[in-house]
Amino acid sequence: MTGRTRPILGILALGAGGALALTACSSGGDPGTAPQTDEKGTITVGYLPAWTDSLSMSFLLKDQLEKQGYTVELTTLTEAGPLYTGLSEGDIDIYPSAWIDVAQAGYWERYESDLEDLGTYYDQASGMLAVPSYVELDSIADLRGQADRFDGKIYTIEPGSGAATYAQESLLPSYGLDDEYELVTSSTPAMLTVLEDAIRNQEDIVVTLWKPYWVNDVFDIKELEDTEDGYGDPEGLHFVGHKGFSEEFPEAAELIGRITLDDAQYGSLENLVVNEFGSGQEPEAVDAWLEENGDQLDWVVTE
Repeated sequence: MTGRTRPILGILALGAGGALALTACSSGGDPGTAPQTDEKGTITVGYLPAWTDSLSMSFLLKDQLEKQGYTVELTTLTEAGPLYTGLSEGDIDIYPSAWIDVAQAGYWERYESDLEDLGTYYDQASGMLAVPSYVELDSIADLRGQADRFDGKIYTIEPGSGAATYAQESLLPSYGLDDEYELVTSSTPAMLTVLEDAIRNQEDIVVTLWKPYWVNDVFDIKELEDTEDGYGDPEGLHFVGHKGFSEEFPEAAELIGRITLDDAQYGSLENLVVNEFGSGQEPEAVDAWLEENGDQLDWVVTE
């Protein structure tokens, strides 16, 4: 497990520092923050630090919007429910990595009238079940009749998250696994710790994961084949704002609608933010990513 402890502990620290209530974490004193003029207004970006797609995209968006002249405040949360509530009520202006096609579709359906889909930056996201590579199973269907070896448990992340909800309501029933397995919810950092401990001890474990996610490249795991298409087609990762965002911040909305990343570009961003730089150095990670990738992208705002 060499090289894995630091990023996991970094995420744990971020997750523990969050709160269910909205917690503003930006001002002119943030590391790497550009001078604030507030000439164009203040945009509040909400995200869950433990969900590293939203973490990475929040700091990238902060960098780009500040270069347009906006003041950007980052607000951290620990669960999706309060995040979508904050968006719908206007306490949060934008969530930069919403899985509203499948995983978080329930939140979109509940709050759609108060939200605005500002664009999709990645279109090949999907959920998955994974086991350590030494487990001699290859598909989700292979889990049938194997509950004893996994202590009857499948580990997932926060209650109310798309990963947990979709697994409980759709995936497990579609494979007939809901009577054999208990879906164990916890924080994302806690689930990763359980997974890391199991791999270290060569124990059998099943977890819900997703793509894109840096964990898939760092941990010694394999995806179980979804032979019955329980997860369906890949979904998009969206920028979702409160209703009226594009009217209030038209220049920001135009930029956001143009942001797209391919697999390599997204993977590089998340790896730099989470692993290479880590907690507290996210602005520096974004700077490094833009240095490496900026000339490939026609939407990048420069100083």
